[in-house]
Amino acid sequence: MATSVDVRQELARLADPRRAEALSRYLQMIPGGYGEGDRAIGVSVPELRRVAARYWRDLSLAETTKLLGDGVHEERLTSLFILVRKFAKGDEQERSRIFGITLANTGRINNWDLVDSSAPYIVGPWLIDKDRSVLDRLAESSLVWERRIAIMATLAFIKAGDFQWTFRLSDRLLHDPHDLVRKAVGWMLREVGNRDRDAEEEFLAHRYRVMPRVMLRYAIEKFEPQLRREYLSGAL
Repeated sequence: MATSVDVRQELARLADPRRAEALSRYLQMIPGGYGEGDRAIGVSVPELRRVAARYWRDLSLAETTKLLGDGVHEERLTSLFILVRKFAKGDEQERSRIFGITLANTGRINNWDLVDSSAPYIVGPWLIDKDRSVLDRLAESSLVWERRIAIMATLAFIKAGDFQWTFRLSDRLLHDPHDLVRKAVGWMLREVGNRDRDAEEEFLAHRYRVMPRVMLRYAIEKFEPQLRREYLSGAL
């Protein structure tokens, strides 16, 4: 059986210091950035996905979780790619364990790419037919990544034609102080609009004037230019 050490060694062979420097800036791993304290080694996402594709069958959940606890960003992202694959192919018991692992490690899912690579594909799908109150708890968290997990998880509901929780959590997070949450809310509202424009516009009608600007811009990105201008000017 493969181990977390095997994956670490393969990622180390793929590391590129110049790419690591650029990634550190992009994901704000710099002092004062939202990713401060993290460390990149410079492995591209396509390469991480290829590594995950090779190892997901042979790496146990315990070994995969070891990667998630590591201090290297790419190792945690590879772990999440593996967990997503295992979740998609797993039975109910394994899917339950993967959901539990994900929620137990939200402190390690600590950048937007880590959240966006896991919440819509593990947290949301698990909760499709279950009690979703955990999302309310996450949305009230002091941890920005948990709040982003909450709203991003609703992408699975949106794809199933269920917008209720996207609207519910968007209201909770309407005045969130962090841009990464504001952008995620706007993005999910846009995803609703891609499927049901009337439903999105009905939600926006009573809120767009008080929404943070970046949230509104994300939400109406696919609207016609004139309609976007009217929303942004408050002329509707």
